[in-house]
Order: sequence, then C-alpha cells, then structure tokens
Amino acid sequence: MPFHISLDGHTDLAARIYRQLRDGILDGRLRSGERLPPTRELARELDVSRNTVAVAYERLTSEGFLSSHVGRGTFVSADSVTRADRSAPAGAGVRPSAHWRSLPPPLGADRSAPAFDFRVGVPDPALFPLQTWRRLVSQALRPSLLPPSGYADPAGLEALRVAIARHIGAARSVRAGGEDVLVTQGAQQALDLIGRVLIEPGTRVAVEDPGYPPAARLFTALGARVEKVPVDDEGLDVTALARGTRLVYTTPSHQFPLGTPMSLSRRTALLAWAERNDAVIVEDDYDSEYRFSDRPLEPLQSLDRDGRVLYVGSFSKTLLPLLRLGFLVAPASLRPALRQAKQLMDWHGDLVTQAALASFIDEGLLARHVRKATREYSARRDRILAFVRDEVRDVLEIVPSSAGLHLCAPLAPHATVTVDGVVAEAARTGVAVESLSTYGGTRGGLVIGYGLVGSDRIDEGLARLGEGISSAGMSSPALS
Repeated sequence: MPFHISLDGHTDLAARIYRQLRDGILDGRLRSGERLPPTRELARELDVSRNTVAVAYERLTSEGFLSSHVGRGTFVSADSVTRADRSAPAGAGVRPSAHWRSLPPPLGADRSAPAFDFRVGVPDPALFPLQTWRRLVSQALRPSLLPPSGYADPAGLEALRVAIARHIGAARSVRAGGEDVLVTQGAQQALDLIGRVLIEPGTRVAVEDPGYPPAARLFTALGARVEKVPVDDEGLDVTALARGTRLVYTTPSHQFPLGTPMSLSRRTALLAWAERNDAVIVEDDYDSEYRFSDRPLEPLQSLDRDGRVLYVGSFSKTLLPLLRLGFLVAPASLRPALRQAKQLMDWHGDLVTQAALASFIDEGLLARHVRKATREYSARRDRILAFVRDEVRDVLEIVPSSAGLHLCAPLAPHATVTVDGVVAEAARTGVAVESLSTYGGTRGGLVIGYGLVGSDRIDEGLARLGEGISSAGMSSPALS
C-alpha cells in the first residue's frame, strides 16, 4: 500500500527515510509481511538517489525491521515489534458543546454478546435470507444503476420509493405514492431530517414517557425544548400536551416500550389537537409489521386529512439494522425542504442496497419473510408469556401487546424484588435483560425482547432469568 514519506530540506535524507519507515513499522501502519516498493521506484517518487533509499533499507534490514528476498522484494519482517495502536492527538483544549458532553455512550457501542440476549430492538440475524439478498445485490451491481452525474436523487432510488409506497399501502393502509416517500438510513435519520426542517432553538417538542430515548436526545441536540408526556393504556395522554407544542413524537401502533396501541378515540383526539394548535405529529411505526393477533388500527397517517402527520418506518426490525434502510412519508409542503436537508446531510444513500431492497419487495420476498419471521417470533413470544404466567406471576405482569419484538413486564403489585437486582442477578447467569426505567416513566419492571434468542434456546434462557429473579428475591426484600 502507498506510504507517505515527508522529506523537507536536503540534509540526511537516508536517515529521514529510515526513521519514517521504522516509525510506520512500530506503530502498525506498515504491517508484518507487507511489501515495500523497490528502491528504484521509491527513489523516483521521492526525487532522491537510489543509493539514498538503499542505505535506509539496509539499515532497517540490519536491525531486523525488514527482510529482503532475491527476486521477490523487500518486506516488513514477521518478527518486528509493533505497538497496539497509533492514536490521534488528545486535543485537551478542544471540547464539544455542553449538550454532547452530557450524553451516554451511543446505543450499541457497549453491546456485548451474553449467552442469552433478551434486550430489545434487534431482529434475529439467523432469519435474514442471506443467499437471496446476495443474489439481489449482485443483480443490482450493474452499469445501468450508475447515475450519469455520479450522484443520485437525495430522496432515494425511484424504484425503491415506489415499492415502499405500495408495500406500506397494502400492509399498513398508509396513503402514499412514490413521490411521497424519502428513503433514509434508518428511522433515526428520518427523525433527524424532520428535526432539521421543523425545529428551531426553543421549539417545544413532546415525546412519550416512557418512550424512545434516542428521539428525545436527538430533538434536544437540535435545540428543542423537549417535554415528556405520560402514556396510559390508551396511548399518549393528549390532554397533557402543553400549549405551544409544535411537534409530537409518538409510537401509536405499538407504543415503545409498553407495547399498547393507541386507541381510536385517542388517535382522533390527537389529530384534532394538532389541527387546533398548528402542530406536526411524527408517527414512528417501528415494528408493527409483526402482528400476532387482532387487526391493527389505522395509522395516524391514514386518518390524517390535514397533512400534519409525518410517517416514519424502518427495515431495521424486518430485515437487519446494518442495512441502514428506513423511510419517511411526508406531506407535499415539506418534501422540498426534506430533500434539501437530505442532500446537505449525506446527499443520498447506498443505491446498490436500495436497488436490492426494491427487488426484494417487488418479488414478494419481503412479505414472505415477514410471514415466516412472524411465525418464529410468535412461538418465542408465547414461551415468554407462559413463563411469566406459570413461573413468575408473583413477580411480573405482562402489558397486553399483539405486535413487535418485545414484551413489557411490570412488577406485580406485591413483588419483593428490585428491578436492578433482577437485572444484575440475571447477568450473572448469562442473561441480558433491560429495566423498564431505562425508557422513563415511573413504573418498575422489565422489557423482554425475543429477537436474539432462538426457539431452541429460549427455554434455557428463561430458566436462567427465573434463577436471577429468585436470587434477587432472596437478596432484597424491598419493593421496587
């Protein structure tokens, strides 16, 4: 690989070449076994004599940093000592703004691999149709996909926008055509685009409590005055919305993290409130494709007649988070600004991945995958419900939920454990599970995901969780 050597001045050039190559070997930029350019070639690049380079190579070879092989070239020695890493300057005098210093580490940054992972928000990668996806990606890598200008429409590949509009129209009754859809790198980027277009410093934004922390953190980072609004068994409490609120973020189809759907009366009340208060509603429909019973209620977007709902969706739960594919359905009045914001942010996403997803939807493969995955997740969900009902009903309850990839299990009224104790004791048995308090609210309990524990292992995982609950009960008589 090319290696930069700087030669300022004209004195002791061989020593300078020697030091820079030695430093590159020691700090790992030049790795063991890597081939260096021939002396003649490097001399030509550096505009020095061949003998100057040869002197540097000979010294490094004599010290064991390089090895020379006749007819093959000069290589970094396999037994040269390297440091673990090469860090940039610490920048002690450079600091981010106060908001960014106060945030916790990014989600996923500390995700270890416990034996049984009941954390929320991730689908089972084993269910992903990898061979089919590889075929579609290969088909997408063709010259006709390359845009003439080198860049593409910030809104995303037209074929994918049309496919998404048709899919969510059939699966979720969302009213949209391809021109209404903007492809994003996951739902989080969709929220970022909305915030950039609608939020000014001091804008009052309402989020659910408990709710999805990354949304609240994002709106705060954009300068919003974020206020938490309580959620009950019918969804977000519309009567608790403060006067002057300009944006409401909600998860009405499968409230995160409780799992309850917003009632029809509450939906219509929220839409009426938004019209009276000249506000915008952001509807995050993050995982409602997985439904296990009941017919889903209409999305807010399909009930909206005033163009106040922005509908956000993602393929992170139906496919894989690493694909970074999501979308935003916006009213016509906001689309030009959203496209401009997308272009300024990253111009456009990966067209190859977008083309593969368009084919995946058009060939009916997404619908087939969702049906197959729903059957698998339903079986896992049933095991968790049976576990809570039969094994730990004195400790946990279940919030009724008919969709998604997790269940919310608040503490039973007379439970004698602390949630923190349960989480800690479960961790000792190799089980990762999350506390409901992580997402806000006032009620103690667990949030149990079932995306990462297969049906062949879930019984053992639940048994270990039961052990953790029992251990927590023996060590703490306090009610959480």
